[in-house]
Amino acid sequence: MSETDAAKGGRGAQLKHTGLRPGWTTGACATAATTAAYTALLAGDFPDPVTITLPKGQTPSFALAAEELAADSSYAMAGIVKDAGDDPDVTHGALVRSTVRALPPGSGVAFRAGPGVGTVTRAGLPLAVGEPAINPVPREMMREHVARVARAYGRETADVEITLSVDHGEEIARSTWNGRLGILGGLSILGTTGIVVPYSCSAWIDSIRRGVDVARAAGRTHVAGCTGSTSERTVVAEYGLPEDALLDMGDFAGAVLKYVRRHPVDRLTVCGGFAKLSKLAAGHLDLHSARSQVDKGFLADLARRGGAGEALAAEVAGANTGLAALQLCAAAGVPLGDLVAERARDEALAVLRGAPVAVDVICIDRAGTVVGRSAVR
Repeated sequence: MSETDAAKGGRGAQLKHTGLRPGWTTGACATAATTAAYTALLAGDFPDPVTITLPKGQTPSFALAAEELAADSSYAMAGIVKDAGDDPDVTHGALVRSTVRALPPGSGVAFRAGPGVGTVTRAGLPLAVGEPAINPVPREMMREHVARVARAYGRETADVEITLSVDHGEEIARSTWNGRLGILGGLSILGTTGIVVPYSCSAWIDSIRRGVDVARAAGRTHVAGCTGSTSERTVVAEYGLPEDALLDMGDFAGAVLKYVRRHPVDRLTVCGGFAKLSKLAAGHLDLHSARSQVDKGFLADLARRGGAGEALAAEVAGANTGLAALQLCAAAGVPLGDLVAERARDEALAVLRGAPVAVDVICIDRAGTVVGRSAVR
């Protein structure tokens, strides 16, 4: 492999290698719709297309599929049709609407769930019970964009109520895990980067293999298999790894381990969300939610080994999510994150079958905070 080819590693190169077209998250669509609606509320006209800035600096433009400005300018509504690219996303083609109303000065930004957007009814999610199911990163994106619009029209702050809705969202949500997680009434507004990365199993696994080849050709002795962009940032912060040492494994932990078994590097770090890596710890090599689930009974057994009594173990077994189980144990001083990381490392070593690769595992929460880690072995 040439030196030029060796430089083309990392997450972006993997996506390009698959030949699959990326799309936009519901969070990006909601941000674009909100930006257009608030602009119309202040300027009397809708920008079409509307351009937003994503967390990594990309500036996509979105055509409006719906718009409405109240005759008395009390509210404005804009709608964006979600394009998920080549990903088989159940929300592809959904119409995401944002209705923006002005609030009294000093009110700040308030979020509401309209028709088709769910409400959180159980603990264990990154939102409080009773909150609309609009995740933290999309909320921050919308806050930033309405603040920019406010400044552009001479206002010091944006004081608005943002109501998000998704046409037929409650029906679409029946094809998701929302009901089981206690998100009722519709879909969640999601996304940490604004971009939907498409996953064709064969194409993505091929891209993982190419990523390993690129890293080896560049002389990298330490690579990291990451489940997404947040875990990627974590390993860069922890170890200073260059882009071509980062493998976007997504849900395909087994693909990374099996290829590294045949094409070893000195060290492999596996980094991902606590819930996903609890699946690896339980012996699953495909971490996709459609093909493996967080086993709360397994987590309860690990908690017992970490010193949890039967009452706490029962709470863990009945927890709504892996995050809720982790929080219960953290409050009781039981290091469930470390226990999951250690078991996941041991499962990884079992798949490696004695290949000369040292492994460590880092578990993170949704914000990228390290909540568990194993020693290198």
